[in-house]
Amino acid sequence: MSDIEIWGGLECTVNRVADRWYDQTELSGHSHRLQDLELIASLGIRTLRYPVLWERTAPTSPEALSWGWADERLTKLRALSITPIVGLLHHGSGPAYSGLLDSSFPAALAEFASNVAARYPWVTRYTPINEPMTTARFSALYGHWYPHHRDDGSFARALINQCRAIALCMKAIRRVTPNAELVQTEDLGTTHGTAHMAYQQQFDNERRWLTWDLLCGRVDRHHPLRAFLRGCGIAAEELHWFEANPCPPQVIGINHYVTSDRYLDERLSLYPPHTHGGNTTERYADIDAVRVLDGDYDGWSVIKEAAARYGLPVALTEVHLGCTREEQLRWFHEAHVKAREARREGFPIIAITAWSLFGAYNWDKLLTRTDGSYEPGAFDVRGPLPRSTAIAKHIQGASSGGSLSPHLDGAGWWQRPERLLYAAHGPAPERGRRQRVPPPRPLLIFGSGGVLGRAYQSACERRNLPFVALSRADLDNSDPAAVGALCDAANPWAIVNAAGYVRVDEAEQHVAQCFRDNVVGSCTLAAAAADRQIPFLTFSSDLVFDGLLAAPYTESCPTAPLNVYGKSKVAAEVATLLFPNTLCVRTAAFFGAGNGSDFLSNALQALRRGQRYRVLEDVTVSPTYVPDLVEASLDLLIDGCTGLVHLVNRGAVTWSAFLERGAKVSGVKTRSLQRSCLAELGLPAPRPRYSALSSERVWVMPTLDDAIARYSHTAHAKGGKELQH
Repeated sequence: MSDIEIWGGLECTVNRVADRWYDQTELSGHSHRLQDLELIASLGIRTLRYPVLWERTAPTSPEALSWGWADERLTKLRALSITPIVGLLHHGSGPAYSGLLDSSFPAALAEFASNVAARYPWVTRYTPINEPMTTARFSALYGHWYPHHRDDGSFARALINQCRAIALCMKAIRRVTPNAELVQTEDLGTTHGTAHMAYQQQFDNERRWLTWDLLCGRVDRHHPLRAFLRGCGIAAEELHWFEANPCPPQVIGINHYVTSDRYLDERLSLYPPHTHGGNTTERYADIDAVRVLDGDYDGWSVIKEAAARYGLPVALTEVHLGCTREEQLRWFHEAHVKAREARREGFPIIAITAWSLFGAYNWDKLLTRTDGSYEPGAFDVRGPLPRSTAIAKHIQGASSGGSLSPHLDGAGWWQRPERLLYAAHGPAPERGRRQRVPPPRPLLIFGSGGVLGRAYQSACERRNLPFVALSRADLDNSDPAAVGALCDAANPWAIVNAAGYVRVDEAEQHVAQCFRDNVVGSCTLAAAAADRQIPFLTFSSDLVFDGLLAAPYTESCPTAPLNVYGKSKVAAEVATLLFPNTLCVRTAAFFGAGNGSDFLSNALQALRRGQRYRVLEDVTVSPTYVPDLVEASLDLLIDGCTGLVHLVNRGAVTWSAFLERGAKVSGVKTRSLQRSCLAELGLPAPRPRYSALSSERVWVMPTLDDAIARYSHTAHAKGGKELQH
């Protein structure tokens, strides 16, 4: 039996909210990067879900068809030997001259499909409409998207119109390409709940099949939801049409997400207001089942259910998780394992799809507004060019039978006890015992007692990444023999150097100690990592610059340190970057370290007490929120990113402006703030007046304003410890 194929896909939704249109290919930049297709081919992907969308191709009228974009890309795919599964409508309602509730919608989309088939007769696989059920719910039942209706009748009409359109599209396409195949996708999960909500669970668990049931001609007089559809205003003749004109898919496409499974509970007081919903008769909470169900919870049984129900080939047509990198890897790997298990049991599972290859924007807001929220995929587009992530490497390895990531053995958050946000109210489906696996390789962290070292330990605990953390008292990181012995014993997958000499002014008098800690120690660790061919992460500083530049410094700017500390950091950069596995992160001006000892926490503490606090108004920096720095650098480390990278929260401010922003967000008065100039302080170590950083490589850090807001929220949530240390 051949192995399961790995397909690819990119988030391409064009949805409408009121009179505003949201286009994912524009947000991700894919719309103007033809070279993306070569990146996809480099992963070993040979089948790709790809958009030739109605709204983009014929936005103003059915006759005004603009083929240039699709011509260029489909020609390129053909040259790359990649088979497209062409999508015509992806969570959309059609161009402005059409709509999901219009009686002309099915025929209008079919006309477009006919034109597409005539233009590209060699294309043999289609998904005319992605997830009709989801689109009908979000557009016509929940009111999120156009036409913003919220009633069963509109929902049923939107679903019927889409399914009829799919059948008419395939009929039109097959007039040109008789062997054209329908790959019909739908979000598929299972609804659980309390005993009282059994009636709604039963309804939801029948409704999830309606797209495929309609297309297969199964909604006959015996179908459990026929009466519901009739009660929503769908005529008997319309339902009979599907029986008389069946259009069964050649492939059932399942889009299963960690949030696809739901839990319903009528006890509203147990859950926050944003989970409250209901039907026409009562209110109830609708929660992600993974947040409620106890036990070894597993939602992947829907793969086998779909295959058994229809007896047709099944593909997982979207596999994606918006989370930290190792969790994304674990989710994709779990999907692959579950699909293979089902195939071995005799179910016709043919493929899994690496979805959102170039990431997705604003799905955490259900595409109702744009605020820059981004989830990377196989490539991270937050930079001048798409950057390959660990997911890309995993796909390459899975496609070719090569090596996989060392992070797959750890349980994903959806499998760990901390996933449970609410008391469990029902049994979860049983799963078999886990196969015993070797203990995961740890991350080796040097500098366990420092700000970064502590932050890395906390992040690893949250992310279920095993680690070994050591202080200088535990081991001298400038001793090659000791470091080598530790690495051999621990067998780490990577090394993080969070240690070093950080006392900038004292370094002027302790030059040898500063260079020993910052240069010799870093080089010793870099060499140990290189010997074992594992990644190495170390940190540098904005103080490698002299401050004469009038714009933020990037990675290619020449260094010119003014003090001993900066000189030691330059020497460490030069030495460690000789090793090809080194990731050197320049950063600056920490805040939110978690112990109330950083500049912002100390300053806000003093201002709250009405104490005078002196702050510089003529020195510009790029403050860095420590949790953001650690999360971003961990993802980069897992991605295998190397070389020199600047990581700071996006923004350049004077120290006084930074404090004023933090005080405003935290509700702290600044009457006792005293502004000073650098020359007045008489510091032993000279500092640059301008050391703001930017990057020409990666743009993965949030803005400074966003970071300050989260810092303040976290500090208050912890009882003000950050502010009242």
